[in-house]
Amino acid sequence: MLDLLPDLFDHYGSELTLIPANWQSYGAKRIFYGEVVTVKCFEDNSKVKSTLATAGKGKVLVVDGGGVCRRALLGDMIAESAANNEWEGIIIFGAVRDVGTLSTIGIGVQALSANPIKTEKKDVGLVNINIEIAGVLVKPAMMIYADENGIAVTEKPLDLAVLS
Repeated sequence: MLDLLPDLFDHYGSELTLIPANWQSYGAKRIFYGEVVTVKCFEDNSKVKSTLATAGKGKVLVVDGGGVCRRALLGDMIAESAANNEWEGIIIFGAVRDVGTLSTIGIGVQALSANPIKTEKKDVGLVNINIEIAGVLVKPAMMIYADENGIAVTEKPLDLAVLS
């Protein structure tokens, strides 16, 4: 399957909410989905790093960086840690770095842009709170679906078997 979202919207359009932003795909996995875990932070990826260092099977980390792209909230080492901990994907409402290496790591990564500048480490940020991205409320334990067509959320898991 090369595209997921168009088929999901064809079958479940009334249950999905598109997160309207100019997402770019950076990870090796172009299609990913899972249960939402959230981080809200500003130019400090300490909570991103510590969250992705935990078990993440079936989960997608959604990071509200305020859409600010002056510093990268994710780089290759943190993405590698996430892949090793079996996270399905990472969505950054902000920037990432090490994009050449990110494209080789077996995890889904979407962000607004790339920036080579790292963040400061002040251990500031909030984990598993409701966040708003591009006007869309994203809550922990929602389901999120991503591919190169975009990103959408829903309150409950969707049956993907109807797509085959």
